[in-house]
Amino acid sequence: MTDFAVIGGGIAGLATGLLLARRGHAVSLFEKDSRAPSGDLDADFFDWPRSRTVPQAVQPHNLLGAARSVLMTELPDVYEELLRRGAPEYRELSVYGEGVEAAPGDGELVMLQPRRILLETVLYDALRAEPGAVLRYGEPVTGLVFGGADRSGVPRVTGVRTDTGDHPADVVVDSAGRRGGMAGWLAEAGGRPPVVEVHPTGIVYYCRWYRLGEGEPARPPVVEGGTFGGCAVFPADNRLFGLGLFLHAGDPTRAALRDPDVFEAAARTFASGAKWLALDASPLCGVLPLAGLENRWTSLLDGQGPVVTGLLNVGDSFVHTNPHMAQGISLALWSARWLADRTSSLDPASAEFTSAYHAWALETLRPWFDVQVQTDEAIGRRYADRMPGPPTGLAHERAAMMACAADDPVVGRARMRVRHLQVPPAVAYGDEEVKRRVADWLAANPSWEARPEGPTREEWEKAVGAGR
Repeated sequence: MTDFAVIGGGIAGLATGLLLARRGHAVSLFEKDSRAPSGDLDADFFDWPRSRTVPQAVQPHNLLGAARSVLMTELPDVYEELLRRGAPEYRELSVYGEGVEAAPGDGELVMLQPRRILLETVLYDALRAEPGAVLRYGEPVTGLVFGGADRSGVPRVTGVRTDTGDHPADVVVDSAGRRGGMAGWLAEAGGRPPVVEVHPTGIVYYCRWYRLGEGEPARPPVVEGGTFGGCAVFPADNRLFGLGLFLHAGDPTRAALRDPDVFEAAARTFASGAKWLALDASPLCGVLPLAGLENRWTSLLDGQGPVVTGLLNVGDSFVHTNPHMAQGISLALWSARWLADRTSSLDPASAEFTSAYHAWALETLRPWFDVQVQTDEAIGRRYADRMPGPPTGLAHERAAMMACAADDPVVGRARMRVRHLQVPPAVAYGDEEVKRRVADWLAANPSWEARPEGPTREEWEKAVGAGR
């Protein structure tokens, strides 16, 4: 048995702590917020003022098939509780109706749609019930405890420090997010700094939550991208849905979207926004912004090897991705599972464990991080330049694939496999059968043109001005 100290009571920290505790380890979780999930989902979601420090907590999200698979196999009780408490499933291939020929992996092309607070609540309840777990809410970690260094001078972490004193641990897991104090604490110990790679996205999000009327059926999620911004709808638990707008951070109209009337007028310029706002739905909050978005990779391994031992990072502390592709929770759960699985064969406080973890991450997590960076760079350029014409190059190819996928389940499955993190884009879209079907579709539709979705700039500015 290993004594773990987990920093951060978000989804990554709770899931890591739960997987470790269920493998027989002792877990102490330290969370700076004194308020823990109460079980009253709406009160926790709308009245808990966490958006100042955890802005993504109140933003929409979907659990991709990758995350769903981890929950179903490793934490089936958590998964069943999510369903029991109102989280809907959306089976992507259902868009093609009956009769689609089954293929390996189809069972994972399913989204689970809880709000973050529901997933956090269920994980919290499960971890709190573990006899080997201690949850210390309202006790922020203020530093790390070091127990010397190895022969190469690499510091060894042996616990955490809080206002109540030092708390020994064999291993510390940092899941406090990208704004945690890890880099500063390592500098205080005289160690080499983490290797940090940052890619700003230049994109901002605005969201508002609504509840559907009793008679309204659940609907699939939708993302609609335009020349300078986009609209997305995220169905969630208990008849809620989040309606989001996203655009470039330098767009002069962005500040006006904080006004609910302006936000709804702007959302109606997109077909998806207009459709959902026409439903029997009641707004539940004001407009919630999310800015400062970036993709960040924080490695505890540099060219010389591990910069520290006895310390591991999970979730946004390691791999922080823009929520556009909803990858974050899946990557965090993959990491938590890997750490928990390897503790039986490797000493998690050793340099060998740190090296193995980062080698696995480079192979498994890094490709999806790179996909997110490349996607955001393309979107950011398009939104910044407000490109009014049809997409060209790779964007044109992807637009043709999306149009073909509307009719062809083989092509649609390829897109879904990328979305659910089964295979990277180069593999899915490079498949000869997929390429042939897209080429055949284009030949059968010679008049097809790739056209940008959403409003013109004139329509957008008119709607924003009229909504004020």
